[in-house]
Amino acid sequence: MLEAPSDLVSRDLPSSCEVESPPVTTLDKDALPNCIAHCSLSDFPSIASTDRTFRSLIKDKDLYRLRRAKGIVEHWIYFTGREMEWEAYDPNGDRWLRVPKMTLNECFRCSDKESLAVGTELLVFGKEVKSHVIYKYSILTHAWTSGKQMNTPRCLFGSASLGEVAVVAGGCEYDPCGKILNSAEIYSLESGEWTVITRMNKVRKMCSSVFMDGSFYVIGGIGEGSSKMLMCGEVYDLKKKTWTLIPNMLQQGSNGGGDQAKEASSGSGARPLVAVVKDELYAADYAQQEVRKYDKRRNVWNKVGNLPERDSWMNGWGMAFRACGDKLVVVGIGPRGVGRRTIEINACFPREGKSLHWRVLASKPSESFVYNCVVMGC
Repeated sequence: MLEAPSDLVSRDLPSSCEVESPPVTTLDKDALPNCIAHCSLSDFPSIASTDRTFRSLIKDKDLYRLRRAKGIVEHWIYFTGREMEWEAYDPNGDRWLRVPKMTLNECFRCSDKESLAVGTELLVFGKEVKSHVIYKYSILTHAWTSGKQMNTPRCLFGSASLGEVAVVAGGCEYDPCGKILNSAEIYSLESGEWTVITRMNKVRKMCSSVFMDGSFYVIGGIGEGSSKMLMCGEVYDLKKKTWTLIPNMLQQGSNGGGDQAKEASSGSGARPLVAVVKDELYAADYAQQEVRKYDKRRNVWNKVGNLPERDSWMNGWGMAFRACGDKLVVVGIGPRGVGRRTIEINACFPREGKSLHWRVLASKPSESFVYNCVVMGC
């Protein structure tokens, strides 16, 4: 049974059911948040139902900053199918959760959409009738609101987050010409503002991005004047505020060779499917049904195992390859059962020198593809 994330922070009980000022709330004002910070997110609904003090604390963004500072981060997997109805899976509580429906017009429903999780927010980017829009869902309010637009509205861009900041790079403009971009912007959860940063060396759309070793990487993509996948990558140093080109980053695997490169170049294949676990970069090669690990020192990719079994990988569309804490996860349509399809979440723990061992983390009946997927860490 689906449970509602509203239970996480917004359970409102009648005043007659509340227990005012239990003994624990007499703790030092700093001790109480420290105690709650060590609790699991799955326990937050029960804690919030105790009284107003606890409910207020669990709705406070500072609690989640405190958890992150202590290294206490739990990861939930958010994804959506055809109708942009988002749902989430909590691996620690082993439960599916509902997300409130978005209010959509037909133009937004049909537009190219991107998604990004940063801190306690889920951002969804798209286009309505006359303008680019960003909707954001907060686990603190259990509601969708309008977010501030980027300085350069775009689609088909690369994005990734680190704590309470996120970076978007490349993509193309929403105008009829669809100009491919090399511009980039950084988002602050604290201010909700977008700030322009230094431009990349290459224009690129349909690229992928990750944070690794505290730096922001952009991988692959399609450049201007050619349909071929770019083999180079770029890395942005947030402290130095500079981009460095990485030649031939996809040359030795990932989405860089054979049938998969042809699919990407023809436009039929998905963007590079990459994820970072413990500052190590992995890529899913759907054409060869393999997972490869990036050797940062040698700039090459080495096979570390196979992808979970599927009837078809659909050129990389309709599935997601993500990092979920210290696990790699694949989210998508599972093997066909007896007359029905399921959404499956497969997970594995990548370990040095050992082949990948996938297991089904969760599954549920569904006929939808996975169009957007993010992992939120709080």
